[in-house]
Amino acid sequence: MKVVGITGGIGSGKTTTCKIFEQLNVPVYYADIRAKELMLHNEQLRSKIIQAFGEKAYSNGHLNREYLAKVVFSSKEKLSVLNGLVHPAVGADFEAWLEEHESAKYVLKEAAILFESGAYHNVDVTVLVIAPKEVRIDRVTERDGFTRDEVLKRMNNQWTQERKAKLADHIINNDGTELLIPQVLELHRKFSS
Repeated sequence: MKVVGITGGIGSGKTTTCKIFEQLNVPVYYADIRAKELMLHNEQLRSKIIQAFGEKAYSNGHLNREYLAKVVFSSKEKLSVLNGLVHPAVGADFEAWLEEHESAKYVLKEAAILFESGAYHNVDVTVLVIAPKEVRIDRVTERDGFTRDEVLKRMNNQWTQERKAKLADHIINNDGTELLIPQVLELHRKFSS
């Protein structure tokens, strides 16, 4: 089975792209979503996060995402600490998920920081979804209600598209000038053969 890593900066449209692959019956592991679930339900990870970031990391039994985001997106060191706790848990979870989908020709692993985390070394092929910075900012402010500054802060913690493109095996352009579905179908054909 082939493991395809798919990534893109915040607001690039990687989730939308993955939903198209899912319509083609391709299993998709959403690393960021699973990370949030593990941060909430994995007791070992939860206690490590509290140890590193204090009791405020959780509020009423829920992950205090606003507090954590404020802490980690203003300090590369603290972001690195959080990633160092979360990534091993996600890696183990992904391995278990892979076993459940071993009959698939290929699977997608969607991760916002596939390249930054080094996780791209553990996939067979990579796909980068790109869109212009202003388009991405507009999408995120509209979708999540973040301010422009909040989006830029998150963007600054990710590699630039140009840097990621140098490592990507395939690029999907999601700037609105090219249709997304034909690009996905072309990659699906390649990955299925």
